[in-house]
Amino acid sequence: MAVESIDRRAVLRVMSYNVRYFAHSLRGAGSTRGCLRTIASTIAQLDPPPHLVGLQEVETRSLRSHFSLPRDRPELTQFDVLLEELEGALEAAGRPMRYSGLYFPAHVYQVPGARPIYTTGLGMLISRDLEVVLHNERSPHDITHRGNTMPSLKQSRICAHVRVRPPGGPSIDVFNTHLSLPSWKDTPGFFTRGQPNMGYGPNQAQEVSRLVDFVDDRRESERFVVFGDFNALPGSPAYRQVIDQLRVRDPFPGMTGLSPLELRAEWPTAGFMHLRMRLDHVFLGAGLDAVDFEDSHPFGQVGGKWHGLSDHVPLVGRLGSG
Repeated sequence: MAVESIDRRAVLRVMSYNVRYFAHSLRGAGSTRGCLRTIASTIAQLDPPPHLVGLQEVETRSLRSHFSLPRDRPELTQFDVLLEELEGALEAAGRPMRYSGLYFPAHVYQVPGARPIYTTGLGMLISRDLEVVLHNERSPHDITHRGNTMPSLKQSRICAHVRVRPPGGPSIDVFNTHLSLPSWKDTPGFFTRGQPNMGYGPNQAQEVSRLVDFVDDRRESERFVVFGDFNALPGSPAYRQVIDQLRVRDPFPGMTGLSPLELRAEWPTAGFMHLRMRLDHVFLGAGLDAVDFEDSHPFGQVGGKWHGLSDHVPLVGRLGSG
């Protein structure tokens, strides 16, 4: 579906999804083609599919991604295979939408001279209805806080940026990111104050500061969206820092009638064993507003279209002029 044919107020339908390397069926240890194909098929069956999809935890080629890649085509990466599967799924579903892809590499764990053990990065799937004005695929912005303890082993965290222009409309800046977990050194244990400490790490505050500087430097106007896996609970210091320093808003409280603290319990986006956490967010600049978040549902909702596909569920929403 072309951009012009959606709701008059809406200019862009976006999706943010931590796909956990397409390895959920093996609990993260190895990705499978079946998992990748199921996620691609679920995206293709959305009506309409999103115009822009931001993915976190996507691989290139590694030991972990081995089973999701064709052996007879060694030039293909996991992201390439996703694009192929999505193209086939869109055709099978009768959807005219087609995507171009941008992959933003973040980190490689590798013994010198050997195949990478695993890799990680961010992906952007962009409808061909949109004009890509600029992007930083070749030089994604490093926001990592490495500290003083074995900094060379710290997994790099980045921010991907794409500026797109819908047909007949002004451009929109889209930022996709994935923050580090809170540092165990500075925030010992997994729980503080009787709750998960996600968003309470001083290291996360440092990464948010770098993220804020980058977004403010790169965005063209107030028409911008920042989404991704922030590893931060609503109402946590990192969450409030994003809102205060970027002067953005989280549209979910207003649309659901739930406070940020209520969203923690009633609308989680990720799970670990029996623990449920809201870690994924969509933040909007003053020039954009949320029309709806159809096709989103809380993590763990049995029967939900995203249930069992990853240790996160996506946020899928239509954005309009603010």
